[in-house]
Amino acid sequence: MSDLHQDDCFELGKILKTHALYGEVSVFLDVDYPQDYQTLQEVWVEIEQKLQKFEVEGVRLLPNKPQTALLKLRNIDSIEQAQEIVGAKLFLPLTFLPELGEKQFYFHEIIDFLVVDKVLGNLAQIQDVYTTTQTALLVMLYKGKEVLIPIHDEVILQVDRKEKKLYVALPEGLLDVYLQG
Repeated sequence: MSDLHQDDCFELGKILKTHALYGEVSVFLDVDYPQDYQTLQEVWVEIEQKLQKFEVEGVRLLPNKPQTALLKLRNIDSIEQAQEIVGAKLFLPLTFLPELGEKQFYFHEIIDFLVVDKVLGNLAQIQDVYTTTQTALLVMLYKGKEVLIPIHDEVILQVDRKEKKLYVALPEGLLDVYLQG
């Protein structure tokens, strides 16, 4: 067992299905650069709402499916054992995330940051990030209305982690669209 909590982690992916007979599993890696995780030494698997640490014996990316890998965990040595963890989420500590530049950020870290527009100034705090659409969207409550801001290089100007502010250049008329309702 581990004393690591989900709040201290980011979701790496999910176990999709078993692979072959000796405990290997097929996993979806929900990350931008799956190749960065080919040398994993350990991973935390969510089992019955608790995170369990497993040593990683091997990771093989599938060339025809870049987000999919075959994962072999120590002490999971049969298809039956592997079947028990199918559907489980995989986690890594936040410390595994690389440092980002001044315009880049991890979605989890900017919740509650203040959105500051270059023309309008302070707007509101980020409530959430929607990732189910083609373009990820910041969500803020502004003058009682939910406002969605596209996450684009042209929109995001700077992230100030120390002050917890996200500087943006909102597309012209964006706020008007939400406030006219």
